[in-house]
Amino acid sequence: MDKSKIGPRERIHFVGIGGIGMSGLAQVMKDMGFNVQGSDLTNSKNVERCKKIGIRVFAKHKKKNIRNATIIVRSSAIKNNNPEIKAAKNKKITILKRAEMLAHVVSLKKNIVITGSHGKTTTTSLISKILYEAKLDPTIINGGVINSIKSNARFGKGDWAVLEADESDGSFLNFPVNYSVVTNIDKEHIDFYKSFNNLKNAFLKFLNKTPTIGKAFLCIDDKEIKKIIPRIKNKNFLTYGFSKKANFRIFNAKYKNNYSVFDLKISISGLKNTIIKKVRLNLIGPHNVLNSVSAIALCLHIGIRMDVIKNSLRKFTGIERRLTKVFQINKREFFDDYAHHPTEIKSVLQSVRMTHANRKIISVFQPHRYSRLKFLKKDFSSSFKDSNLVILCPVYSAGEKIDKGYDEIEFAKLIAKNSKVQVITIKNEKNLMKFFIKNLISNELIICMGAGSISKWIREMDL
Repeated sequence: MDKSKIGPRERIHFVGIGGIGMSGLAQVMKDMGFNVQGSDLTNSKNVERCKKIGIRVFAKHKKKNIRNATIIVRSSAIKNNNPEIKAAKNKKITILKRAEMLAHVVSLKKNIVITGSHGKTTTTSLISKILYEAKLDPTIINGGVINSIKSNARFGKGDWAVLEADESDGSFLNFPVNYSVVTNIDKEHIDFYKSFNNLKNAFLKFLNKTPTIGKAFLCIDDKEIKKIIPRIKNKNFLTYGFSKKANFRIFNAKYKNNYSVFDLKISISGLKNTIIKKVRLNLIGPHNVLNSVSAIALCLHIGIRMDVIKNSLRKFTGIERRLTKVFQINKREFFDDYAHHPTEIKSVLQSVRMTHANRKIISVFQPHRYSRLKFLKKDFSSSFKDSNLVILCPVYSAGEKIDKGYDEIEFAKLIAKNSKVQVITIKNEKNLMKFFIKNLISNELIICMGAGSISKWIREMDL
């Protein structure tokens, strides 16, 4: 089958439809008129959103589920021995990766592709908000649920598509690109790339795809991006950051309890030395200010007025699991965050410490994947310096084999040593709840971090 000629009459089956990226793509394709179904092992919020718009979702992976399917879309988490994948191969049904299908779906749109090791979900959400407020009716496929639309995806009738591009398996190189943002490059997904060099080369390859009529927007504050800039063949890019060398330079940044305010100096052709005063963003921390400026730069470039952009940022209500306040008991506040990499943990805790200097901060951390923890153990152990206490949960394996060489007690000692903070370990959700009941006293800030089941734990607490 010619992958470029997938028609709406095809029955498209998503194996692992419950993933945030898979569910988003499935929803958009359903809204576009495609015949969509899928399967997953768990009945998550993502699955429920699919069911709500009429997508049939099978509760388990079985070969009979694909009986009438003509195209299979597989999640990167799905193994080759999956019964639906095996059955599809036997029946010679076309099997596509998520990124391949996504590339097909958005091939007729003007695409804004956001990638990078950290911050891409927030950046995608901010750009989406601005385009939406500018009445451009964008198609959105994001890696997190945008609070304002209560979904991570929507099909828009406008010319633009805003896409978060996952670099974890190299699939971001499949996307057609008109405009792009690269937020940063960090040591992540080395299990796939085998070396940090290979990862950096993949980002370089991505940037070299920028067409002459397009533009890339790069964070010049990031040391790894600075290193690859001289190697970009097509110099069709602009930079942003706190650096004086940035085309879009942040200064006078101030961080309040639940928002940030900053000024912006623009140094590009046609807007030389333009100063934008008092941009307000309803997110905290320098990392989020950087994300917002990438959105400002890109949206100005495609012709959106600055007053529309400023108003959109002021109205932005955030993303699910990005320092999301779950509940409050008296003055004790509980937050949920997706941070699962040392850089992300540092950014979250630094931002909270900047705005809550006198509060006791308790970090609850659930490591995600033994492979990530093993590769970045030292970095993880130094990430909690802005905490007063760290509660270390068991590793969420995400399908990996249990690493019998992992010793949580030794890892706890390493965190205590390198972050200069008290660390305790807990065995399960019940132990965590017992700790909270017995030990929380007054105005603690509890920040639960991780990409596994920790979000479910905290949201189901009966305190």
